[in-house]
Order: sequence, then structure tokens, then C-alpha cells
Amino acid sequence: MTTNTHYPKGWALVVGGSGGIGSHIALELAGNGINLCITYNANVERAETVAEQARQLGVNASIVQMTLQDAEQLQSVVNDQIAQQGRLHTVFIATGYDIPQVKIGDLTPALWQRVLRSDAEGVFNLIHATLPHLRDGGGGSYVHISSAALQKYAPLDILSVAPKAAVEELIKGVAKEEGENGIRANSIAIGVIETGIFLRLQQEGVFDEHWVSSVKHALPLKRFGQPEEVAKMAYFLGSDLAGYTTGQLIPVDGGYGL
Repeated sequence: MTTNTHYPKGWALVVGGSGGIGSHIALELAGNGINLCITYNANVERAETVAEQARQLGVNASIVQMTLQDAEQLQSVVNDQIAQQGRLHTVFIATGYDIPQVKIGDLTPALWQRVLRSDAEGVFNLIHATLPHLRDGGGGSYVHISSAALQKYAPLDILSVAPKAAVEELIKGVAKEEGENGIRANSIAIGVIETGIFLRLQQEGVFDEHWVSSVKHALPLKRFGQPEEVAKMAYFLGSDLAGYTTGQLIPVDGGYGL
């Protein structure tokens, strides 16, 4: 097991750790000797696979089925894990929602409300359940996986961007109000990352060859990102290597926002 000097003793919560980006964050942490809890929504097989890979790297790794919409369940999960693993020091928020690419004029109120509640309200519930424990432990960090479209709007991406805009203000608020308690909060604005929902939609033809070629051509780096690149930034932001960084939205987007 690798001894980590950039995170305190305890464990990290990786919300959405069974997903494309979340799983890479979990394994990046495990490879650096950090105990963790991986949450999943429905894919228990994938969550257990990631946890077993983490255990093989020498860390404690548990899995828990959880939904951010159930505030009581969230509190119970966090309390149980603290009883088992001790101090919670970092919360990584890597949830992904399978939402349609639609024009604002084609949105229904029901879909708009459902997505906003799932994302923005869910992250608030998570912070509500974990913030007191970060305070009690002497500080900690939140790392939220956000979207590059917050800095440069992408057509048809409103259902992703609008909730994340609300979450981003929440992250900034935590950074502003909780810094005196040793708590930092940052987000990563990701561009197109070749994993998870993007790969499935590409296989289904939602993102055809013309779209892929056009987007890559517009990027300064001329390629899409890899989940490992996001995971390394997440590890950095959660660690004391970024100890003087808080309230920031850090792009990992290949230069999309330029």
C-alpha cells in the first residue's frame, strides 16, 4: 500500500464512483493509498469491480447504493461509514445523469423540474449530510465534476448546464463560508471526455462523425479528454497540493473555453 502524505488519515467519499469518471477518481485515490467509499445508483456489478480493483491496490474500499434525493439515507450512509472508517476528509461528486440533448424551446416543465431536483437539490443534500463531519474532523475538501459549458455555452446542453450553474454557486458559497473551518471546495469544468454516457451516445449515433470531427477541430489540443486526466486533477484539488485553492472552477477541456 502506498503511504499518502497529501491527504489526512481517514477516507474519501466518491459519489458516482461506479461511473466512467467516478471510477477513475476512485482508482486514482486508491493508487495513492487513500481509503474510500464508492456510491452507485443501480450498477452494483460495476461498483464492486471498481472496489475490488481498489482493494488490490491495498486500501479499504466499500460500496453503498445511494441516491442524492434521499436526504435521510444520505445521512445514514455517511454515519455508518464514519463508524467503520473514521474521519471523512474529502467528498468527490462525480454523478452523471443520462439526460437528452434538447433545445430550450422543446423542454417540458416536468423534465426541467426533474433534472434540477436530481442534480442541484441532490448536491445540496450531500453537502448537508457531510459538511458537519468535515468540520468535526478539522477540515476537508469538496471536489465537484462540472461542465466546461458553464464557461462557453454548448448548444442543446441546457439540462446539464443549468443545474450545474446552481451547484457551482453552492460550491463557491461553501468555499467562502467554510474556509475558516479548514474546508475547501472546487469544481472541475470538463469538456468531452471519452468515457461513460458520451461513448454510449456516440455508439447510438447521437454524436456522429461530422460532430466529432468538427468539435475536435475547434479544440486547441485537437482531441477529446481521457477520464484519467480528470481523475488526476480531482486528486490534486482534493489534496494539500492545492491547499491554497478554493472556490475555483478549473477547466479540463482541451481549451474548449478559449
